[in-house]
Amino acid sequence: MFPNLASLAQPWSGRKIPRRVFLKRVISGAGSYPLALALLQKFGSATTPLPSVDETRNWGVTALPVKFPGQGATLEGYLAKPAGSGPHPALILIHRDEGLNEHLRDVARDYAKEGFVALAVDPLSRRGGTASFASADAARQAIWMLDASELQADLDAAFAYLQFNAAVRKDRIGVTGFCWGGQHTFLYATANPGLKAAAVFYGTTPPEEKLAQINCPVLGNYGEADTRITSKVPETAELMKKYGKSYDPKIYPGAAHAFFNETGANYDQAAAQDAWQRTLAFFREHLR
Repeated sequence: MFPNLASLAQPWSGRKIPRRVFLKRVISGAGSYPLALALLQKFGSATTPLPSVDETRNWGVTALPVKFPGQGATLEGYLAKPAGSGPHPALILIHRDEGLNEHLRDVARDYAKEGFVALAVDPLSRRGGTASFASADAARQAIWMLDASELQADLDAAFAYLQFNAAVRKDRIGVTGFCWGGQHTFLYATANPGLKAAAVFYGTTPPEEKLAQINCPVLGNYGEADTRITSKVPETAELMKKYGKSYDPKIYPGAAHAFFNETGANYDQAAAQDAWQRTLAFFREHLR
């Protein structure tokens, strides 16, 4: 047994450290993700409530659910802002196919701690929002049924919302996403010429005719074992070079799909930490 779990859980339950830090410490102490999850379940710490604004201020950021106007609908998201009035560079975050969950809110808060305003969007807003679905599987089914043009319009609405936010540098907005969100990050880079940078985590590549429309640099983070997606990276690199686009992919040896998600079974700590630092450096270069 891992004897220090209770002492680790105390600062986390008091919101003195974010869940991501807590999980990394538990996984490191337990030796593996499955054992860490079993320990968390034993101690009743496997679930995480959504922090309030006051609690996130203890982490040096302000974060809260937000609503903003879309085409014919009110859209929802989660906005995390750094300390200080700014203006700051900003990011649109697109979730994987489970919907807007606590993992993506964690990522938004982490970006805010690094000086970025981060808006985690909920593309299921028009269908009641991710929280209205009974399970991640139910949300996933709805996500894969989303209309592509409607999704792009909602991302445009998120972009406009950030542009009119006083805390944001409206000429320094990027996008990033994971899995399904990585796919749509790459696609959105082909559709919005106002974006200044896009970071793709294990997302599929848009069709060739769309790649020619990209105006911003693209970073790619991929797992070697994620062959369905990673096998296409060399071809993507050649096409981006063909059209004179900036594309910087990295394939992590042995890493699987979703290696960045510390709440999943494929979490790879070394790859995730390197990809995080690499992505931060990329956004600092292109958004500041």
